[in-house]
Amino acid sequence: MRIVYNSYNGRYSDSPRAVHRALLERDDTHEHLWLVDPEHAATFPPDTQTAPMYTQSAVDALESADLVVSNSHLEMDWTKRAGATYVQTWHGTPLKRIHADALGGPPGLLEHLSLDVDRWDVLLSPNHYSTTTMRRAFRWTGEILETGYPRNDILLSPQAGAVRHQVRTELGIGDDRRAVLYTPTWRDDAFWDESADAGALALDVDHFVNELGQDHVLLLRVHYKLTGLLRETDHPAVVDVSAYPEIADLYLAADMMVTDYSSTMFDFAVTGKPLLFYTYDMDRYREELRGFYFDLSVDPPGPLSATTQQLVDDIAHIDEVTQAHRDHYTRFRKKFCHRDDGFATQRFLDRFFGPRGEGDGILGVVTGSCA
Repeated sequence: MRIVYNSYNGRYSDSPRAVHRALLERDDTHEHLWLVDPEHAATFPPDTQTAPMYTQSAVDALESADLVVSNSHLEMDWTKRAGATYVQTWHGTPLKRIHADALGGPPGLLEHLSLDVDRWDVLLSPNHYSTTTMRRAFRWTGEILETGYPRNDILLSPQAGAVRHQVRTELGIGDDRRAVLYTPTWRDDAFWDESADAGALALDVDHFVNELGQDHVLLLRVHYKLTGLLRETDHPAVVDVSAYPEIADLYLAADMMVTDYSSTMFDFAVTGKPLLFYTYDMDRYREELRGFYFDLSVDPPGPLSATTQQLVDDIAHIDEVTQAHRDHYTRFRKKFCHRDDGFATQRFLDRFFGPRGEGDGILGVVTGSCA
């Protein structure tokens, strides 16, 4: 069976990666091909079959696939062949409005992205909330498979501790240092206008480092649309991990997360580690840029800070902050992490390939049950 994967426009990551690795462990009789961004080609396992994104080779691969697994829109002109199945895993529980619900975006963008939605056969959902929200946002009437996200299985796996140690060693983070993972999302206006501010950080990094000292390290992880646009910060206590292949590994390496409106908050909550929010432009983001599905300031799983100083103070007193938000955090996890039990990948494989040992294969399972 020919399976074509895509993650974030050509990276080896996320739920497609988890599915691919599980299939290699389970049964290596399928043909696997990844769409690749040449800048990230070195992160793919040796001998991985690839086709460069946005080329005729990529189109040919998609049009010959029996199964396509992608975590984002495939913005290419291609025709899904008869009998093929396209599974859209998507890439996050939505706080900010997406697709047809979003406030802004260039003219014609929604219509362009909807062409890809029309090719989908199954949409994965990480939780009950996302099932309802994404069905409305994508105007989706097809099958939604509420498996949880395969990418999050590693967070609860027996290998989690070893992954944490390995990543921290690679990044030079000793056991005596607290790693703060900062994952700001993108601002639509600056990105689409190609503004120099698209790669700017609102966080005062120098102040962060000076206040917290060398026993803290800031791991900067910008949105995949902004990778390469981040202005370099030359400081031994700051590490840009935007190009690191798998963010779930960074969740394990980190001791806490700071974000704004990024869906990384929902995945990181699976770890049970502290969440803090730097929401300096919340009103503008809600009312002008994108809009939200719910008010994060009501029952938040961690403190919301409008200034770098407020954020630094919360990090410096993280134990007290965590205790103060304990009940809020518990409710947040109950609502958004209820399918994150370490078995999402297995549910995916059972659905599309049959339980291990049955030998149905993809044709026997998918063709008879997908639209």
